[in-house]
Amino acid sequence: MSKSQHDSAISNLRMALVSGYPVIAIDSWEEEKVDSSIVSLSRAVFQCDKQIIRWDSHIGLTVDDQVIGPPGDPEAALDKIYSLTDEGFYLFKDMGPFLANTEVKRRIKNIASSFRGTRRFLFLSGSEITIPSELRKDIYLILFGLPDSIEIKEIVEKHFANLAKRTCENKLTPEDMSNIITALQGFTGNEINSVLNKILWNRAKIDSSVLNLFYSEKEQLTRKEGILEFVKTDFTINDVGGLAGLKNWLTKRKQLFSPEAAAIGLTPPKGLLMMGISGCGKSLSVKAISSLWNLPLFRLDMNQVYSGLYGTPESTFQRAIQTIEAVAPAILWIDEIEGGISSSTAKDGSTGSHIFSAFLTWMQEKKADVFVAATANRIDLLPAEIIRKGRFDQVFFLDLPNDQEREEILKVHLSKRNNDPADFDLTMLSVATEFWNGAEIEHAIEAAMIEAFNFKRKMNLDDLYSIIRITVPLSRTMAEQIKFIKGWASERALSASKIMEKN
Repeated sequence: MSKSQHDSAISNLRMALVSGYPVIAIDSWEEEKVDSSIVSLSRAVFQCDKQIIRWDSHIGLTVDDQVIGPPGDPEAALDKIYSLTDEGFYLFKDMGPFLANTEVKRRIKNIASSFRGTRRFLFLSGSEITIPSELRKDIYLILFGLPDSIEIKEIVEKHFANLAKRTCENKLTPEDMSNIITALQGFTGNEINSVLNKILWNRAKIDSSVLNLFYSEKEQLTRKEGILEFVKTDFTINDVGGLAGLKNWLTKRKQLFSPEAAAIGLTPPKGLLMMGISGCGKSLSVKAISSLWNLPLFRLDMNQVYSGLYGTPESTFQRAIQTIEAVAPAILWIDEIEGGISSSTAKDGSTGSHIFSAFLTWMQEKKADVFVAATANRIDLLPAEIIRKGRFDQVFFLDLPNDQEREEILKVHLSKRNNDPADFDLTMLSVATEFWNGAEIEHAIEAAMIEAFNFKRKMNLDDLYSIIRITVPLSRTMAEQIKFIKGWASERALSASKIMEKN
């Protein structure tokens, strides 16, 4: 069995102790897991149940549930343990914010010098710990990550075993179980148990219908930050008319987030950049990816990043990246990316250039399974560094739909509104809507249905023709701009409509 992240963290912690590091920082959201791990290591090191001295700002310094130091800032507590000579473990919790304090830094340096070689160890725990430059030679940092798929599987299997004892019928397939484990990544162990209790409580039968409930729980994780928007979608890949090349590319990569793909060395795709004429299905395609791959979708609005509502744009963007990595595997949707990252802002030394640099570095080096789905209307405004391979796996151009695609789009939107496509001459309608985009076709059907509804009857072919005759498509009003976009994309992007032999 593969070693879990927790097992690896324990091994690193044990090696730090063996190596004699007197001050060890543990970056983790799971305080209880850190505490229990240190208790276990204490028994192994001292061969007895030696009491651990703990500190937090609310209770103060405690040993064996007895308070031996006042609450508040940690200076007095650090002074106290500095004066102690007994071998032992000292665990200080929530230390991240205090490490920037000059008095705290001085005391930690003194403790590191005093504890070295004495079998006394100071542990500093907290979430998002940043080690000040003055302490980097004195502190050994270990990351206790959130539960990985191995740990989540153990928690889920234990929970389902308890449900089976209550005669709950489990209709989940192995693929469903794999999807549940994927959906629970990004949660702490306690959160996972709470989510399982919430969703599965008092159910007589559990089937694939619960999957969307697990995906929706990730909305909680991002709602607390407020920067990312969780996008709920009922769209499927079948709701996308045309775009056969894009759909084929996506379908081939559906299983790359699975353990089976990882076992043979395949890694999940990094991202996809879709550019094209407005109304040709870019946003709909992003939502369809979420449904096809069974991954939660989060939207990052670059206007919100630059607004200043959440702090400086640089820090806001960094928090958004940290948040999406915490809920991975997931899809990050950056809509109209050229509005936040363009050739002009990339080189002017402004805030935009800093965000551009951070984005490039993250796309190149990110380890979390975050698929970036970026859309752009004017890809020519994007810096060449973003478009090149290594950041995005592929760049697709979504052109105005061809004859066959317009028929498919008509069929999708007619069926979606309870109209039988067989009642309409789709070939003639496709000809009548030449040079229309998908959004315009959808709008025409809606407008025709409204007209028919006013006459208290079902929409017919004449209703649709009446709307088509009075509609001026975007391709006519913005002919020059569309011609330029098509010319630019012809040699720089793959056609989303055409299935390539190798894509």
